[in-house]
Amino acid sequence: MSDRITVVGVGADGWAGLSPRAREELLAADVLMGGSRQLDLVPVSVCTAERVVWPSPLLPALPGLVEANRGRAVCVLASGDPMFHGIGTTLVRLLGAERVRVLPSLSSVSLACARLGWAADRVEVVSLVSRPVEAVHPAVHDGRRVLVLSADGRTPAGVAALLTSRGYGASPMTVLERLGGDDERLVSGTAGGWAVPETAALNVVAVECVAAPGTVPLPCLPGLPDETFEHDGQLTKREVRAVTMSRLAPVPGELLWDVGGGAGSVAIEWMRAHRENRAVAVEKDGGRAERLTRNAHALGVPGLTVVTGAAPGALDGLAVPDAVFVGGGVSAPGVIEACWRALRPGGRLVANAVTVESEVTVAAWHARIGAPHSEMVRLAVSRAAPVGGFTGWRPMMPVTIWTAVKPAEPVEEERR
Repeated sequence: MSDRITVVGVGADGWAGLSPRAREELLAADVLMGGSRQLDLVPVSVCTAERVVWPSPLLPALPGLVEANRGRAVCVLASGDPMFHGIGTTLVRLLGAERVRVLPSLSSVSLACARLGWAADRVEVVSLVSRPVEAVHPAVHDGRRVLVLSADGRTPAGVAALLTSRGYGASPMTVLERLGGDDERLVSGTAGGWAVPETAALNVVAVECVAAPGTVPLPCLPGLPDETFEHDGQLTKREVRAVTMSRLAPVPGELLWDVGGGAGSVAIEWMRAHRENRAVAVEKDGGRAERLTRNAHALGVPGLTVVTGAAPGALDGLAVPDAVFVGGGVSAPGVIEACWRALRPGGRLVANAVTVESEVTVAAWHARIGAPHSEMVRLAVSRAAPVGGFTGWRPMMPVTIWTAVKPAEPVEEERR
């Protein structure tokens, strides 16, 4: 008997909507696994295989379930396309592609776009399954269309409240319930006028984003306005942050350490650069760490990990970073050493120095690492400000930005 698991995508129309091949796999199965809703879509009178309802939480139990049924014909039922935010991707990650056969059905995104007449390739898709509603923030832009995969029947109301708070209350919203089923239903309104506290649990929220006049956009590129962040002055300013991000050079899927997180602006901008990016912000002040967390949620990256503690001790046990930003504590003993030691080969370390003491530290490291792996840039920014009845330039404190790329082999100075 093959150890390969078959994953069958099933729509709200259940058995009637399955392909002949999918039906054959289900009829030949010894075991059917899935959520209770998916299992109920396949009549017991038709498919007599043993049924296993997913436990909660699922992920810790999944390896044991697979191992307990090794040697049996196992069929997993999933909603729509199992490889689109579905159990199929989890099983492939666990078992490898060679042990998983996937028979997809139409995804909820395909069905929603078909009902609405939307081009699927022009729609931003956000899943809120096991994610807070704030994950929608990065997709909200005037004139854009967004499809939200709901966690439950309360998700639409949460999305409406978020849009309204952002200045997008005029945005038309359509909730598509039980797509593909006999009891499919569409509920429409605007975000600001949404009056349905709970819809059917199985739903997709379609939004056409419309910003009210004067609504401040949140751009995709680094350099969000300083006032976007709640802060107490400990903030990497907008112009400096944009240059800093260019030096950190975020790549999809990479992990950043933001050491001395402050308001979290760099870690937040890093995660906003791509939805797969990850970041850990280390901040020793408890009040700032709480503020940083609020900023992460408000700006659409609720997955940012916040560690409250002082570096270098707080860095112990963290996952290996692809990039490190040191915005606070540059001159603190052992901080740069710990960050450089933890950084993977090819990773980038960027440190911003404002004080003479921190400049001494980065200058010493620049000399130690040397070209072509290390460089320093001094950035001086002035902003226009009123001077009596006129306008003059008000200089900000200059910032020295040190950037180093860790070589595959230690440089000569490090070997000594």
